[in-house]
Amino acid sequence: MPKNSKVTQREHSSEHVTESVADLLAHEEPVDYKRSVLNVTGEAWDKQKDGEEELEAENRPAWNSKLQYILAQIGYSVGLGNVWRFPYLCQKNGGGAYLVPYLVLLVIIGLPLFFLELAVGQRIRRGSIGVWNYICPRLGGIGYASCLVCFFVGLYYNVIIGWSIFYFFKSFQYPLPWSECPIVKNGSMAVVETECERSSATTYFWYREALDISNSISESGGLNWKMTLCLLVAWSLVGLAMIKGIQSSGKLDKMLDPQVWREAATQVFFALGLGFGGVIAFSSYNKQDNNCHFDATLVSFINFFTSVLATLVVFAVLGFKANIMNEKCVVENAEKILGYLNTNVLSHDLIPPHVNFSHLTAKDYNEMYRVIMTVKEGHFKELGLDACLLEDELDKSVQGTGLAFIAFTEAMTHFPASPFWSVMFFLMLINLGLGSMIGTMSGITTPIIDTFKVRKEVFTVGCCIFAFLVGLIFVQRSGNYFVTMFDDYSATLPLTVVVILENIAVAWIYGTKKFMQELTEMLGFRPYQFYYYTWKYVSPICMAVLMTASIIQLGVSPPGYSAWIREEAAEKFLFYPTWAMAILISLIILASLPLPLVFILRQFHLVSDGSNTLSVTYKKGRMMKDISNLEDNDETRFILSKVPSETPSPMPTHRSYLGPGSNNSPMEMSSAPNGRYGSGYLTAGTPESEL
Repeated sequence: MPKNSKVTQREHSSEHVTESVADLLAHEEPVDYKRSVLNVTGEAWDKQKDGEEELEAENRPAWNSKLQYILAQIGYSVGLGNVWRFPYLCQKNGGGAYLVPYLVLLVIIGLPLFFLELAVGQRIRRGSIGVWNYICPRLGGIGYASCLVCFFVGLYYNVIIGWSIFYFFKSFQYPLPWSECPIVKNGSMAVVETECERSSATTYFWYREALDISNSISESGGLNWKMTLCLLVAWSLVGLAMIKGIQSSGKLDKMLDPQVWREAATQVFFALGLGFGGVIAFSSYNKQDNNCHFDATLVSFINFFTSVLATLVVFAVLGFKANIMNEKCVVENAEKILGYLNTNVLSHDLIPPHVNFSHLTAKDYNEMYRVIMTVKEGHFKELGLDACLLEDELDKSVQGTGLAFIAFTEAMTHFPASPFWSVMFFLMLINLGLGSMIGTMSGITTPIIDTFKVRKEVFTVGCCIFAFLVGLIFVQRSGNYFVTMFDDYSATLPLTVVVILENIAVAWIYGTKKFMQELTEMLGFRPYQFYYYTWKYVSPICMAVLMTASIIQLGVSPPGYSAWIREEAAEKFLFYPTWAMAILISLIILASLPLPLVFILRQFHLVSDGSNTLSVTYKKGRMMKDISNLEDNDETRFILSKVPSETPSPMPTHRSYLGPGSNNSPMEMSSAPNGRYGSGYLTAGTPESEL
């Protein structure tokens, strides 16, 4: 759309322009989403009150620049999952073959729904609660469910940031504290810590020094004071960021496995932040003629290529680690063989003549290993020799905390200047986590402030304090098991339901054709028909299949977790006890509860959705004309019109509606003498800063 068009003409303003992502969120004043084109509350119009509300609406903050907004969306979508979750899924599900289902689902589900959330947020300029109340009041529970999902995810996500903070400060020493096993005194002798010797130095440091983990979720073990302090620091950083602001922040048969597609779809949801409300919150601060289609495409594929790049780096590091560990395995087992040769347990005739123990290669060891295994077949297990195959090291699937705090930390101990690389790595994790947390918190604060008009600073501080207190469950000695529970079950299924209902609300209740027309007038061009069909048919069907598969898997595979058993110095899969299952199910129900609750309350008029009585008013400049005395038929005709193209949208728009008797289209503009838009349906507040 041309910059000099009537739609984009603005009067110059000297109002303050926010300068950062969190400044934008911090300076926001609450806006009443119910005061728009249509006054359907049945309340009498108060001129003074309306003037105050109008001024308040016009003061809604805006992005300082388009680049700042794009960086904010990228910072929100690119998070810790790109570094550890995506590489793990690639390794688990066939390597490069996994990219095919992921890219397909990104195009047919991720991109269309990301575009949809950007569009509704930018069009209506409210948080998730206000957006879905506008589109379909009976489905207003979508916004509340999004807030709950954001809260659950933020609870454990900030714990991971706390872990990164702990490792960050521990990295300022040489050698790194996880590079060697600790030495303990056993009487007059100094021996290596047994738990560390039976596992590894990095594994021991993670489970014992950092988490001091208990043997099961049933053993609380009390609070871990080190991680409690780190969690406090993490929530303090998030709270300050929200209030004060920071600167912008080949196995092809695997493709036939439904599990691969289900995991790929889930990763698409989490990668783009669909259903959390953060995308809607960020886009609500844009001008209405912003090209959100370009934004959706750009952010989606930047996220994808970032995941691919992170995967290449992760695989390179894991390959380096695998080589180091394989060499270590060869050396340790070669020493065992030398011991057996010196004690005549093995004959020297079993050793090939070209083998040199002082320069033993992996190939020579494998040849020697096969000979010994063949000759000593009956007693081979008693020798305790390992195969030391590089493929075995590479096939060890490591995800999440294991990848970041075990595999990466072990690899970094072999880097030159290892403390420097460790500091940089965990600083990167902290920044990635904070960027996503700001978006997650805005998915809570923006809709609550928009709807209930609470003070930004007070609500943010209160929310962070409450979240910290609840989050203490994650910093007890069994806290890591609760992190696993929340990560696996608190958001996945409720998030899928939320996104399905978002899609249905726009495509089937509000109407895909109507929404496409809204976008055409908002963007200045008609979106591709591809979006029409994906919104109306493809995405809902795909997500329904995904939700069904998730429910079936939950019923077929009893939920469990990997527990670290101190005495065995190894992980063991355990099923959740009954009380933990009750918590797990409660999380899913609680996150989904607003959906049926709000529907029932509004369906049976137990609470008002603002449409019980109808008093329609419209603006012309600063004048208001009350047409509440129209007959029912005239009133309906005025609102809906006989011609579908003239039907005014319940979404706020900056195009004028001149009434049914006008010869002009409802979407044509007439400029007002005061520089504001002319008569008709005005946006509740258009940002004054230019993007």
